[in-house]
Amino acid sequence: MSQYNQFMLDFYHYCGIDLRRYKRQQMERRLTTLMQRLEYSSFPEFFNAIQNNDGVLRAVMDKLTINVSEFFRNPDRWDSLTDLLTAQSGTIRAWSAACSTGEEPYTLAILLEDKISRPYHITATDLDENALAAAKLGIYKSHQMKCVPEHYLNDYFSEKDSTWQISNRYKRHIEFSRHNLLADPYPRNQDLVICRNVLIYFTDEAKAHVLSEFSKALKFGGYLFVGSTEQIFSPQTYGFKIVRPFIYQKID
Repeated sequence: MSQYNQFMLDFYHYCGIDLRRYKRQQMERRLTTLMQRLEYSSFPEFFNAIQNNDGVLRAVMDKLTINVSEFFRNPDRWDSLTDLLTAQSGTIRAWSAACSTGEEPYTLAILLEDKISRPYHITATDLDENALAAAKLGIYKSHQMKCVPEHYLNDYFSEKDSTWQISNRYKRHIEFSRHNLLADPYPRNQDLVICRNVLIYFTDEAKAHVLSEFSKALKFGGYLFVGSTEQIFSPQTYGFKIVRPFIYQKID
């Protein structure tokens, strides 16, 4: 067994994350680069450090979760999503999967408050506990706010020392928790699932598993919103149809 194969097995037994379900070449290259940067000479030595140094484990987790997120990324698609949700009735239940540092669930909360006057609850999850901690704080630097329309800045955030904090009034609608898309149970009865720029890192088998579970998580007629590089081929395989670019509706 190669050193990397043994590392994947050891890592799975240690923390329950199955690296075999990530694209191998991409993940092995990332972890090898990290291992060398931290000055470990082999995967056995690297794994020993993970067991004994929380900082090394956090560095590995950072490589598994690409914590790059933005407020209002692709605003035209958010507008399309809002239009679709307007046609629904009752409380909106949404899940922001792999939410990173919180920009996407907060974007959704702002749009639901501004465009749709109905009760809502957002579940926001991520694998990385450090990202979740930042998301719960809801404090962002000015450069992270560049795509937020000015009127939203004034209405939904407060400014202090060159940072912006989302109002507690809107934070209370969002429940943050840790979740592993490849291992943990999925929520059910959702009107909307948002998972953008995550599936591209999974193997085809893992991606099929996640899409199947997303379909089960959604109510009939609910929507799945994915990233710009994550077009779903044969969406009917998972009980979806495409209704807008990168927005799919559960039909089966």
